[in-house]
Amino acid sequence: MTKLTALVPMRHHSQRVPGKNYRPLAGKPLYQHIIETLLAVPEIDRIVVDTDSDPVLNGLRECFPQVQTIVRPQHLRADDIPMNEILIHDTAQFPAEFYLQTHSTNPLLKAETISRAIQLLIANYPQHDSLFSVTRWQTRFYDQDGNAINHNPRELIQTQDLPPLYEENSCIYIFTRANLLKHRHRIGDRPLMFEIPRLEAVDIDEESDFQLADILMRMRLETK
Repeated sequence: MTKLTALVPMRHHSQRVPGKNYRPLAGKPLYQHIIETLLAVPEIDRIVVDTDSDPVLNGLRECFPQVQTIVRPQHLRADDIPMNEILIHDTAQFPAEFYLQTHSTNPLLKAETISRAIQLLIANYPQHDSLFSVTRWQTRFYDQDGNAINHNPRELIQTQDLPPLYEENSCIYIFTRANLLKHRHRIGDRPLMFEIPRLEAVDIDEESDFQLADILMRMRLETK
């Protein structure tokens, strides 16, 4: 059985940033950035893209023939289908001991970061049954009713001294199919949180995110 398979879901339709998965970012279609990154990770044995997008499928066949594809079935294409249902379908097609899932919308993610995440979970499995990436925040948070979440407004502690909170940033998930089926979720009972620097963890949800990622990627390429 394959040790580790990377899964990358890519929808053709995007609600907030039209055509984002195949829209050019820093000179190439967005999805190509994460594919190139995954190909540079030695711990990954197989890359599988699940998509309903002809531009993505055609581009993969032309530029990345070593990447395997799943044409997403019609019943899994609606906007409200949970990602976990798509992953249950995909993991059934490509058996592996472990799966790593990421997104094309994380173009700044680095190969060495993904390697460290894989090595961390493998070294700590089965004491920890899954891993997900997070972004650390040390700032003053409030809920929707104006109540302080992580600080006392009457005590102005420096933000760097506040207890950190961690945002699930959707860059990396590592899990087994058994846990995915058990919980219908990528995160198991005993997960590891894996911190990623904020600028590397930029996720494209809005147009402003796309513009920021484009600027940061161009800056990175200029320094190489």
